[in-house]
Amino acid sequence: MVFLAVYVDGILLTVNDLEEIQALKSYLDHVFKIKDLGEAHYFLGLEILQVPQGLVLTQRKFAKELLEEFGNPAMAPVLTSLDSTQKLGADDGDPFEDPSLYRTIVGKLNFLTNTRPDFAFIVQHLSQFMEQPCVPHFKALLHVLRYLKHNSYLSILLNNHVDVSLTTYYDSDWAACVHTRRSISGYLIFFRHSLISWKSKKQGTVALSSTEAEYRSLSRLVAELA
Repeated sequence: MVFLAVYVDGILLTVNDLEEIQALKSYLDHVFKIKDLGEAHYFLGLEILQVPQGLVLTQRKFAKELLEEFGNPAMAPVLTSLDSTQKLGADDGDPFEDPSLYRTIVGKLNFLTNTRPDFAFIVQHLSQFMEQPCVPHFKALLHVLRYLKHNSYLSILLNNHVDVSLTTYYDSDWAACVHTRRSISGYLIFFRHSLISWKSKKQGTVALSSTEAEYRSLSRLVAELA
């Protein structure tokens, strides 16, 4: 079994047989002249650390660079990603003077969701205001950066546990959007005690009850597993 991930001039290769991987690398070098960098440590902004329990995927370096570029060294860390008492709307407050800055930070946070499932809802929520961000939206974004400063080290463990069971969780926030009254779906998928897939997304239509919203979340999860 061979897995080959290619992005531009970067290749990530793994197989379940050492002889096969050597033969494949020899073939690729004969055709393309590749440079073998050994075991994977860094790929597309993802740091890969080998530990006794398996592999740790982290974006600590990316998070640090993000805070250095857009954060304020004097800003105090916070424990929560968003203010749970604040409901952001599309037309809240005055228009933000630099929409491109807002879009850039949200875009970088979206890349951070590759190893940070706790940012899935944050990015989904703040992406709604990309077209015309207002001052309260940007203040909420700065709050997110303060949250990232508090725990920029968090990462994902791909466990080498012998148990190959599949465990899933799902939920919905009924009529969470104050403008469209649409619900938010979210799910987590674990394999070998490792989190391998997650999602937070607004549902396509208005659910008439909390039960309907839950079933829509469940159907999205089943579609991901199919």
